[in-house]
Amino acid sequence: MIVAEQKPIDEIKGYLQDCRNVLVLGCGTCVTVCLAGGEREAATLASILRLGGKQQAKELTIERQCDAEFFEPVKAVAEKCDAILSLACGIGVQMCARLFPEKQVYPALNTKFMGTNEAAGQWAENCLACGDCKLGLFGGICPVTRCSKSLANGPCGGSEDGKCEVDPDNIECGWQLIHDRLKALGKLADLNAITAPRDWSKTHSGGPRKLLREDVAGLE
Repeated sequence: MIVAEQKPIDEIKGYLQDCRNVLVLGCGTCVTVCLAGGEREAATLASILRLGGKQQAKELTIERQCDAEFFEPVKAVAEKCDAILSLACGIGVQMCARLFPEKQVYPALNTKFMGTNEAAGQWAENCLACGDCKLGLFGGICPVTRCSKSLANGPCGGSEDGKCEVDPDNIECGWQLIHDRLKALGKLADLNAITAPRDWSKTHSGGPRKLLREDVAGLE
């Protein structure tokens, strides 16, 4: 899922200093799970803005902000507001700005990464969406993300006792994890193969990416 955290309240208030009527728009998917932008967080943030005395803030939460079809309930409320404060990831903020071009749209969150829930209140990055997934070669552990240097053919010289030299106290060596996983699967010999350099054209280096499913496109 996409993991995000709320921006400092002073930064949010700075965006809204010239706005009177504000719609605080929550998102019911990823940012709800990571406790950053769901119904509860939208209500709390709207209350803070109202208590500040400068804004008349209304809150609304839709299922997800990355899909235009869920914005229908927003239209009537948006017409009466000066600005929309989106508690979605950056994708949702941009969708909101696209659908309401005449409105000021501001982000309430900082989008952090794509990751997993490790424990209560703890999330970890697992995927960079590189566009050329090689998880099948590495036992389901991503060297692009889990290795601090994104090495594709084994660890660097800074790996020691299964820890990464970038932060030995907090970062496990991604390649140690890959080695241990493949060893447990009896597939350690797979590491003898040389992995070709990444196709950078499939990443953001090739510009904003799009995906077209020709078997689905045009069926609406």
